[in-house]
Amino acid sequence: MKSPLLSLPGAVPAEGADEGVAAHYGDLFREQRELAAGRAYTDLSHRGVVTVTGPDRLAWLHLLLTQHVSELPPGQATEALILSPHGHVEHALYLVDDGTTSWAHVEPGTQTALIEYLERMKFMYRVEIADATAEFAVVHLPAGASAEAAGAVAVRELPYGRDLFLPRAELAKQVEEFGSPAGIWAYEALRIEAHRPRLGFETDHRTIPHEVDWLGTAVHLNKGCYRGQETVARVHNLGKPPRRLVFLHLDGTEEVLPPHGAEVRLAAESEGGRALGFVTSSARHHELGPIALALVKRNVPLDAELRAGGVPAAQEAVVAP
Repeated sequence: MKSPLLSLPGAVPAEGADEGVAAHYGDLFREQRELAAGRAYTDLSHRGVVTVTGPDRLAWLHLLLTQHVSELPPGQATEALILSPHGHVEHALYLVDDGTTSWAHVEPGTQTALIEYLERMKFMYRVEIADATAEFAVVHLPAGASAEAAGAVAVRELPYGRDLFLPRAELAKQVEEFGSPAGIWAYEALRIEAHRPRLGFETDHRTIPHEVDWLGTAVHLNKGCYRGQETVARVHNLGKPPRRLVFLHLDGTEEVLPPHGAEVRLAAESEGGRALGFVTSSARHHELGPIALALVKRNVPLDAELRAGGVPAAQEAVVAP
């Protein structure tokens, strides 16, 4: 779904998973600084929007999600996951309830599969599930921006701002009061700096929540049963995750950023050694220079000299070994 904000001056369309919104508006580092300072907004209108209504909605969602939502107060945002029977992450939802409707936004294009799963799990519960992507859009606003715009619902509080649901028809008009636009590249650089995982980037088909630091934000360790809970409890109480998320400071002399999936190896074995993991996301940061997130094997030493896609890299632990 192409955003109307792509018609703004200087907008350069993003590609891949973020197709449909602007990668940048002509000045990447200025956009990052403005976004970090709370003077810019980012168009996230390519993300899927799912709503759940009905008197049983929170009790029903509580049975399916990793998060405790049965008594979620109106207006309080939260994160939640849907896991496979083996505990692997299948969906990540950014959720809020307004008192009558539960709203969630998800990765672009994943709402169809999510809705199909939710429909199969309705049974006798009084809930109605809808794809609201065509009617509502997500925009990331500065931390101090008002959420009182007509039809707006706030969700996902971040250090530098928060996401908001806005009527799609009013998107171009309502964002004018929130400062200048910052492209998805600027948003991604701040996300990587904050060590926040993203479904499909920091995850693959075998990712469990422990590996990417989702236990603290998207998993409630003391709630009742949900699909995949046995794996969550077992690894948390008795074991350690096989992989861990790390933050990488990349060598700034290299001109090319390592792409998603680029192999991470020990620097001494970069030509023929065994891969220790892979790059999940990378960006150019206005202060830190080139940075990345990577998923590596748990036993990789914290002081190991690494190469990410051939680029020298120093690591900071996000998930402890």
